[in-house]
Amino acid sequence: MPEDLLTAQEAADYLKLKKATVYEMVKRGDLSSVKVGKQLRISRSALEALAGTAHREARDRPDRDRTRSSIVLCGQDASLDLIANAVSAQPGNGSVVLRSYAGSYNSLNMLYQGRVDIATAHLWDEESQSYNLPYLRKLLPGLEVQAVRLFGRTMGMYIQAGNPKGITGLDDLRRRDLRLVNRERGSGTRVFLDEKRKALGIPSRQISGYQREQTTHMTVAGAVARGEGDLGFGAEAAARQIPGVDFLPLQREWYDMVFLRERREERPFQAVMDYVCGSGFLRDLDQTGTYDLSQTGRVFEL
Repeated sequence: MPEDLLTAQEAADYLKLKKATVYEMVKRGDLSSVKVGKQLRISRSALEALAGTAHREARDRPDRDRTRSSIVLCGQDASLDLIANAVSAQPGNGSVVLRSYAGSYNSLNMLYQGRVDIATAHLWDEESQSYNLPYLRKLLPGLEVQAVRLFGRTMGMYIQAGNPKGITGLDDLRRRDLRLVNRERGSGTRVFLDEKRKALGIPSRQISGYQREQTTHMTVAGAVARGEGDLGFGAEAAARQIPGVDFLPLQREWYDMVFLRERREERPFQAVMDYVCGSGFLRDLDQTGTYDLSQTGRVFEL
């Protein structure tokens, strides 16, 4: 096989998307492909044009194309699927929002590398007692970005129903009889845990199960419900959906989306902003009852 032709799975890995999303992109004509026998193949140059080298070079040209119809929104909260679906389905909109599912730290890194167009984050900084902005300055050096607050949500601990282990808070991480179900490196929840345990002076090696990782709030809550661990960390919404789990709230966290300031006038970005700052997004989120919408649409310039 020619070196520059990739399988759908290899293309999905390159773009940090699901393979089904790659097939959908090909079907819509957003990503060119060829057939080798009966197998679909995608050229490396087409991938770079979408998410890498050509993408960045286009931004550097004075006559850069501001009519591109597809952008990639990165993050794991279910609300991001609402954004992608709502914007892509708007009649006559001409904009398609594709999804990538990396955690907060990795999402910002992918934005810096030019591999996604909009990153999202809920990264707690213990030193400043604030979310996201300290990380934007560190992880996106030299870039002028705009952060838009999507919502607040409650971060807390998943514990077994009825709390048989008598867990009361973060200080219980010191207990040797408790098993943690952790999140993966790069997720906002993992950063939250690490910031808190360091502030309490608790080494990771003393936490049973620290190396056991799950990749979503739902899978962490599910593992706790099945008795595979005694506690885990995540957002309140997952606890409401998993039987056998109670939720111990810890603090309010803020979830923001981030993109390059110079791109905000492009049609897909305007379409996303119109939806996020409009009544439709607020209405859709309000139906879940788990989001704080008091700061939705607030803009931070960096």
